Amino acid sequence: MHRDDRSRKDQKPGEGRPATDDRPPALRRWGHLTATRSRLMTGIGILLTVVGLVLAAGAMDRLVLSRFESPGSESVDTRAVLEKEFGEVTPSVLLMVTARQGTVDDEPVAAGARALEEELARRDGVADVASYWSRDGSPTLRGLDGRQALIIARMAGTVTEARTELATISPDFTRDEELFTVRVGGGDEIFRQVAEQSRQDFLRAEMIVFPLVLLLLFAIYRRFAAAALTLGMGLFSVITTLALMHLVTYVTEVSTFAANLALVMGIGLGVDYSLFVINRFREELSSGRPVPEAVAYTVGSAGRTVTFSGLTVLVSLSCLLLFPFPFLRSFAYAGVGTVLTAVFAALVILPAALARLGDRVARKGKEANSRTQSGWWHRTALRMMRHPLRYGVPALVVLLALAAPVLGLTFGTPDERVLPEGVSSRIVQQEIRDNFAAEEMDAIQVLRRGQPGTAANGEEIEATAVALSRIPEVYQVDALTGSYADGNRIAEPGAAADRFGHEEDTWYSVVATHEGLNHDVDRLLSEIRTTAAGGDDLRRGRPVEVRIGGYPAELADFRSQLVDRLPLVLGLVLAVTFLVLFLMTGSLLLPAKATLLNALSLGVMFGALVWIFQEGHLSGVLGFTPTGTIEPSIPILMFCVAFGLSMDYEVLMLSRIKEEYDRTGDTLGAVATGLERSGPLITSAAVIMAASFATYASSGVVFLKMLGLGMVAVIMIDATLIRAVLVPVLMRLAGRANWWAPKPLRALHRRWGLSESEPRPTGDRDPATETEETAETRV
Repeated sequence: MHRDDRSRKDQKPGEGRPATDDRPPALRRWGHLTATRSRLMTGIGILLTVVGLVLAAGAMDRLVLSRFESPGSESVDTRAVLEKEFGEVTPSVLLMVTARQGTVDDEPVAAGARALEEELARRDGVADVASYWSRDGSPTLRGLDGRQALIIARMAGTVTEARTELATISPDFTRDEELFTVRVGGGDEIFRQVAEQSRQDFLRAEMIVFPLVLLLLFAIYRRFAAAALTLGMGLFSVITTLALMHLVTYVTEVSTFAANLALVMGIGLGVDYSLFVINRFREELSSGRPVPEAVAYTVGSAGRTVTFSGLTVLVSLSCLLLFPFPFLRSFAYAGVGTVLTAVFAALVILPAALARLGDRVARKGKEANSRTQSGWWHRTALRMMRHPLRYGVPALVVLLALAAPVLGLTFGTPDERVLPEGVSSRIVQQEIRDNFAAEEMDAIQVLRRGQPGTAANGEEIEATAVALSRIPEVYQVDALTGSYADGNRIAEPGAAADRFGHEEDTWYSVVATHEGLNHDVDRLLSEIRTTAAGGDDLRRGRPVEVRIGGYPAELADFRSQLVDRLPLVLGLVLAVTFLVLFLMTGSLLLPAKATLLNALSLGVMFGALVWIFQEGHLSGVLGFTPTGTIEPSIPILMFCVAFGLSMDYEVLMLSRIKEEYDRTGDTLGAVATGLERSGPLITSAAVIMAASFATYASSGVVFLKMLGLGMVAVIMIDATLIRAVLVPVLMRLAGRANWWAPKPLRALHRRWGLSESEPRPTGDRDPATETEETAETRV
C-alpha cells in the first residue's frame, strides 16, 4: 500500500493533518492543476515573456548612476546649504592642461587655457567652472613642475544627466593642440567610465553565460529538451526581472549595476530551482507514476523546497533595503525580482511544460534505474559519519586557514584604481597624485553658520583660517581673507575670494595633502571640526555651528552610515532565516548549524577578498591595482547574496534529509540518502552559478571582479567541503539532538510549521530517543 494511503490511525498523537482533512497538500493540488491546465499555464508563461521582453528592452536606458553619498547626512546637507546661500557647488569634472613647452604661466598657454575655460562654461549641462588662471593662481590647481594646471567644473542636473552629458563633453575636450594637450578627469568622469565598462561587461557576460550554461546543462541531463527547458526558466527570470526593474524606475532610482546582478542571479536561481524540480519529476516517473501524477507529486515536494529556498534568499536580499543608499537598494530590487520570477517559473511554467514534454525529459536507459545507495555521495556521507573527527577537524582547519586573512580587513573609499590601467580618467588622476601637492577637487568644505562672511569680521575669519592651515595634513586653506598654509597667509584675497562671503555665514575650503586623504580621513575630519569650532567668536559667546562637507566628508558619511546599519542587517538576516529553517525542520540545532556553516563559507569569501584585493596577491594575473583597503558596500552586497545562496543550498539539502527522516525515522540513514539525492544537484547548481559569476572575474571594473571571484569562492567551498564533509560530520556528532526542540516549540511547529512531508509510522525509529550506540551500529 502506498504511503499516501496510510491509515491516519498510524500517526502519532498530534502529528499530521486533522482527521477531517483528507485533501492532498495544497502544493500537490496546485501541481495537479498545472498538469491538467498545462496549455493555459504555458500560454501565460509565453505572454509574460513577451511583455517582459518589451519592458526589458527599455530597462537599461531607465537605470541611473549613483554617487557614494548618504542622503540626509551632514555632508550632503552642507552641500545643499553652500549651493543655496553661496552658489558654491562641489566640482566633479576637471580638464588637465599640459603645456608642450614652458609652463602654464606663459601668456600664450594661459590665454589658450582661459579660452578653453570659457568654452567649457558655455556647454549645456555645465553649472560652474573655475581654473588655476581664474582663481588667482591657486597652488592647489598647479602642478609642482609648472607644466600642468587644472580647470574644474560642476555638471548640472542629476548624476545620470551629468554623466550622460559628459559622454559628449569628454571626447570633445580631449585635445592635442599646438601649445598644450587637454585630458578629462574627475569623479564623474571616472565613474562614467566605470558604468560604461560595466555595461560592456554585462553584454559580454550575456554572450558567454547562455551557451556555457546550456552546455553544462546538457552534460548534466543528457537530454536537450531538459537542458533547454532549464535554461529557458533562467532566461524567463532575467527578462522579467529587468522588466520589473523598469517599472520600479518610475517610483525610485535603480542603479545601472543592478542589471549585472539580475543576469547572474536570474540564470543561477532559475537553473537551480529547475534542476531540483526536474530531478524530482524524473524520480517520480522512474517510480512508475503517470506524467500528470508525477507533476503533482513533484510540485507537492520539490515545490515546497523551492518556496522555502526562495524565501531564505528573498530575506537576505531584502535586507539591503535597510541601507539608506540608492546604490545598495538597487541590488535589493534586482535580487527580490530574480527570486520572485525564478520561484514563479519553477511553480507555474515549469510544471506545465513538464506535463507537456512528459517522458522526453526522463532519464535515459540505466540511468533511470540507478540505485540511491550506490552513489558517491551516499558512500562519502557514510565514510564521514564513521570517522567524524578524522575528516571534520582537517576540513575545519582548512576553512579557518582560508578565512584567516579576514582579520586584517580594512574598509576604505574607492578611487580611480577601480578602473584598469590605460583608461583616460585613471591616467589623469594618477598624474595628479604624482605631480600635484594636493587635489582641489577633494577640498573639505567647512561651513561656520553664525559667523558672518563680511569684511568687518575679517579678523575672526583669518584666525580660523590660520588655525586650520596649521593642521599637519592640510596643504592650503582658502577663505574670504585670502589663502593660508602652515599658519601664514600666502595670497591676498582676489576676486575668487568673494565666493566665501555671506551676511550671516561663511565657509572655508580646506585642501588636504594626498597623504592626509589616503590614511585616517576620519581623524582628519574630526581635527578640522574641532579646530573650526574654536576661535574668538566662541570666547565672546557668539553661537557658531560647524558643518563639514566636500567629497571626502561625503565618502566618510557614506562609510559610517553603512557600517552603523550593518549590525541591524546582519541580525535581521540571521534571525529571519533561523525562523524559516525552524518552521521547515522543527529543530533548533539544524538552523544553528546552518548559520555556523554559512559563517564559515562567508569567512572564506571575505578572506579571499582581503588576500587578493586588499593585500594585492595575484593582482598581476588578475589585472588590477590593489589600494590596501576594500570599499565596504560591495562586501555587504556579497554577504547578502552569498548568505542567501548558501541557505538556498542548505534548504535543498535539508528538505531531502528531512523527507527521508520523516519516512524512516533514521537520522543517519536519512543524511546519507538525502545527500545522495541532493548532493549532485547542489554541485551541478553550484558549478553553473559559479560559472555565471566567473564571467565577471575578467571585468575591467574591480567591483565586478570582486563580486565574480568572491562568489565563485564561496559557492564552490559551500558545495564541497561544507556539504560533503562538515554537514554529515556535524549531524553524526549531534545524534539524537539534530531534531530536538523544547516542547512548546514542538507544539508551535506542529501548529504553524511549513511542511508537506508525510507522517512517520509509529513503528519507525525516532532519532530523538535513540541512543548513540544504536546510531553507531547503523553507521
